[in-house]
Amino acid sequence: MPTVILTGQPVPGSSIESELRSLGFDVHLALGAADTETLLARVPGEHRVAVVDARFVGHPHALRLGLTDPRFPLAAIPGAVTAQPAARQALTRAMARENSAGGGTALAVDSLADRITAALDADGADVHRPELGSLVAAVPADPQARNEARQAVAAVDDEAVRLKSAVKARDGFVTTFFISPYSRYVARWCARRGLTPNQVTTASLITALIAAGCAATGTRGGFVAAGVLLIASFVLDCTDGQLARYSLQYSTLGAWLDATFDRAKEYAYYAGLALGAARGGDDVWALALGAMVLQTCRHVVDFSFNEANHDAAANTSPTAALSDRLDSVGWTVWVRRMIVLPIGERWAMIAVLTALTTPRITFYALLIGCAFAATYTTAGRVLRSLTRRATRTDRAAKALADLADSGPLAEAVARGLRSTARRLPGFTAPAVALLGGAAVVATAALTDFGGPWPLVVALAYLLTSSLAVARPLKGALDWLVPPFFRAAEYLTVLVLAAKADVNGALPAAFGLVAAVAYHHYDTVYRIRGDAGAPPQWLVRTIGGHEGRTLVICALAVLLTATQFKLALTVLAVAVALVVLVESIRFWVAAHKVGAPAVHDEGEPA
Repeated sequence: MPTVILTGQPVPGSSIESELRSLGFDVHLALGAADTETLLARVPGEHRVAVVDARFVGHPHALRLGLTDPRFPLAAIPGAVTAQPAARQALTRAMARENSAGGGTALAVDSLADRITAALDADGADVHRPELGSLVAAVPADPQARNEARQAVAAVDDEAVRLKSAVKARDGFVTTFFISPYSRYVARWCARRGLTPNQVTTASLITALIAAGCAATGTRGGFVAAGVLLIASFVLDCTDGQLARYSLQYSTLGAWLDATFDRAKEYAYYAGLALGAARGGDDVWALALGAMVLQTCRHVVDFSFNEANHDAAANTSPTAALSDRLDSVGWTVWVRRMIVLPIGERWAMIAVLTALTTPRITFYALLIGCAFAATYTTAGRVLRSLTRRATRTDRAAKALADLADSGPLAEAVARGLRSTARRLPGFTAPAVALLGGAAVVATAALTDFGGPWPLVVALAYLLTSSLAVARPLKGALDWLVPPFFRAAEYLTVLVLAAKADVNGALPAAFGLVAAVAYHHYDTVYRIRGDAGAPPQWLVRTIGGHEGRTLVICALAVLLTATQFKLALTVLAVAVALVVLVESIRFWVAAHKVGAPAVHDEGEPA
């Protein structure tokens, strides 16, 4: 149980002790620094501990933000400081220094908690200070100041602030104006009934899977129900994050579930639409797979660009400056957010078109919209990369190398090409990645199924992809390498399955790409959570992007169309089992051992 040490003389009529108990803390009283140090030593090391000034006046939500957020090892607000187990030693050292410096009197002029915070800052500790906005958190020095602080507390609606802060500061147009105005109240309803964000996330997944099942019926009633349920799933998807912010229930496992289930919901719905269309005699599996490929590649562009510039020095760009100026013109902000087709706009479009039109029209609209959005965002990022003067770090290069997902073949060849790669121009990596990928996809598309040329070009792709990663990815456009690799692998599978022209080949290809895409998303989420990339044995087991591309092309050459379909199915199942088992093992273990809680405030396209 978390513990609070309430320091100083209790103030008559103060509600601080009851407020702390309502937040789940076990409260102990200490008159000064010496008593506080003694009590601090008695708190079990695996418990969160906080030091709060007994004179504290403020909103309960200010205390909640300062003392209960699981994402930060150390946090402080005026009059209060807290440490999770990972930061207990830092807090103990700061407390000991305050006590030895003679701050152990009961009538200290300033706040002991604030002095401890200052000592932590002096030690270079990373102390999180939440943005309180209009919330009050103060340690009044006299009765008049205390009365003024109480009046300031009464003037601000704590619950209204809490509800408002449950919504993302930056979100899409549909989410901001059509979902969040009421989903925040759903989040509060869930919080008051003890529901967790993970439970709401699971409910959102189940709702989306039912929507996919309705779409798979192929009936107009099924399509209408699917559209309604998809919107309901998105409302719950917004609610889980708002519940996490409302009640500060962040966790490593929750962040992973939220991100993973978003992808599972959308791609399962694509499959449901394709099954529904097939029941009506229309084969749209190629469109469904194309939509998944395009959407996944868009996400990889987002992830790679962000990782490449995560900690870049001297990050300046005229393009970025223009974007900042446009943000000052209100209507342009919403237009620019809408045209990138974020998840709210995209799901709303899919839901409406499913209910009113056909799966084929839905996929055409989705492909056109996502292609435009991808062109717009990628072009802007290319311009920023070319015009900014930045020094990219080893950390960024390592992240891009992990996102590249190179297997043992590419790594072995790359070692032999390092000296050659160092002498080549800076644009070599993205250029050869693009050319090699385009060549293998074009060859698969333009030659007959079963011919030898896709395999020959896949061997050349092994060389180009190895050259692309033969030196650290620190160039201005090197963040394009991972998305070029993703597009090459996924599109090769799509094209060869389509060329096989046998019933079931494209659904099998859909399953294989979904399994591999899950692995690539999992890599991103691990990097974002500072957990590193998946283990090397996993990457080697599933072959890396170049190994899988080579195997797929070899199977297309060596097998009949029917055998190729079976091989795709077997590969899909095998890859899915390996990556899912390892991913679930990792994230559950990370959650159980108390890995730092993470929460993604961004919204991938």
